[in-house]
Amino acid sequence: MLELRDYQRRSLDALQASWDRDGGDGLVVLPTGAGKALVIAALVAETLARRPEARIAVVTHSRELIAQNHAELTRFWPEAPAGIYSAGLARREADAQVLVCGVQSVWNKLDAIGPRDLVVVDEAHLIPRAADTRYGRLLAGLRASRPDMRVAGFTATPYRLDSGRLDEGPGRLFSGIVYEANVGDLIHHGYLSPLVCKATLTALDVADVPRRGGDYVPGLLEAAVNTAAITEAAVAEMVAYGAERRAWLAFCAGVAHAAAVRDAVRDHGISCETVTGETDRRERGRIVAAFRAGRIRCLTSVGVLATGFNVPEVDLIALLRPTQSTGLYVQQVGRALRRAPGKRDALVLDYAGLVRMHGPVDIVTARTAAAVRGREDEVRAKPCPGCGALIALNASTCEACWVEPETGDEPPHEAEAEDALPILSDQLAPELRPVWHPVPDWRFEPARPGLDIVFACPDGAVRVRLHPEERGYLRQKAVQWWRGLGGGADAPMTVAEVLERRDELTRPSAVRVQRSRSAEQVECRLPDGRSFTDVRRAG
Repeated sequence: MLELRDYQRRSLDALQASWDRDGGDGLVVLPTGAGKALVIAALVAETLARRPEARIAVVTHSRELIAQNHAELTRFWPEAPAGIYSAGLARREADAQVLVCGVQSVWNKLDAIGPRDLVVVDEAHLIPRAADTRYGRLLAGLRASRPDMRVAGFTATPYRLDSGRLDEGPGRLFSGIVYEANVGDLIHHGYLSPLVCKATLTALDVADVPRRGGDYVPGLLEAAVNTAAITEAAVAEMVAYGAERRAWLAFCAGVAHAAAVRDAVRDHGISCETVTGETDRRERGRIVAAFRAGRIRCLTSVGVLATGFNVPEVDLIALLRPTQSTGLYVQQVGRALRRAPGKRDALVLDYAGLVRMHGPVDIVTARTAAAVRGREDEVRAKPCPGCGALIALNASTCEACWVEPETGDEPPHEAEAEDALPILSDQLAPELRPVWHPVPDWRFEPARPGLDIVFACPDGAVRVRLHPEERGYLRQKAVQWWRGLGGGADAPMTVAEVLERRDELTRPSAVRVQRSRSAEQVECRLPDGRSFTDVRRAG
């Protein structure tokens, strides 16, 4: 048999200890890529070792996961008395002692599959709160025939958008989270791929999009973000960042949006396909197989690749769908957590502001996810002043560039978060919040060193100094501004070239600035609705 990792072993020990203590139904939280299928296989094997007569059902929602769980079980235990019940897989082995099945296929087939002593639910976050659902009827019916039946849930995201944590509130199915592995710990120990999260120059503005059921109204959300100018700018940035990356996933706000992003990626000469709920199953299988083999570089998606999609080579995630759901955010980013040969890390491009809203994925827990509900305007991540990577508010170093906290007479970075980090402007008193200033005119002035962009605002000029001829951090900031103001990927190398090519840039319609002791944030809004933000060290 395969050997469990230490955290996998601890999760099963915690589940058994919970059963021995109070018999409640426990929830195990393991991040995407942490090996849930292997842990479930070990749970099945150990249960039958203790109770050889026990009958077990492993239930999930998609044929891909059914096949994966069955394959992992038979790989872990080749002699397992296991079968499959799934209409999508054309198998109905109802008498199997260990039945790996789809909820859509068995919820009304209780007589066929018979009583079960243990039900394991994979992707348990998809169980609705209401009892009158397929999951609710299945579990209620099985428990009626065997009142002492145990239920174990496995998920990477133990919370719903509309009704909070799976182990809280009326009608809860699980008595508690018995074990929760931390993404950061698993990355540190080499089990999962490191992630680098970048705030992008292109930002999706959904301030005016109404919400329903806790999230944005889908049609109105897609209408707000699916514009040609925003898509072209976002894809140009994606192409620049992804030049050395093998497999990209772009999560979009709707079918038309996914198609528009796909077409824009193709316009850059990069192979790209779209997978949605409307994609024929056989065609979807062909596309995913080609993506896995490296014949397709980018997939755009809406609604179907956030769970149960297993391609370890994914090393770039483009978050193009704004959402209030912490669970959806974590599931999307989780597609890049698996390790693969030659994969150094994975890049997350946050066009939708999800990292700032929900926090870096390695610090999101069931407790922090619950705290987001009703407080979506608070910011939980900050850009590193060195490289722009999004890191936790209380982080003392940036893993991407190893920028250390300031030393000397200044207080520690985390102690002065609200003062030092302009990203927290929404938490300031109204009279202290930065305001947008219209930009009726601008000019470019050579300076020593570099040059200044001067925004001639009615309330006073806003001046930004750029250093296109320098190296490292200063050069990176000059390129960031060039591209943010509509320039192409080929940024000028000299001050003279900037002045010569200034007509390639678009004057912002408005700017706003927030300063503190250690950082300055300048935010620009362009006439086509795009915006970008630059955070740099003060001084």
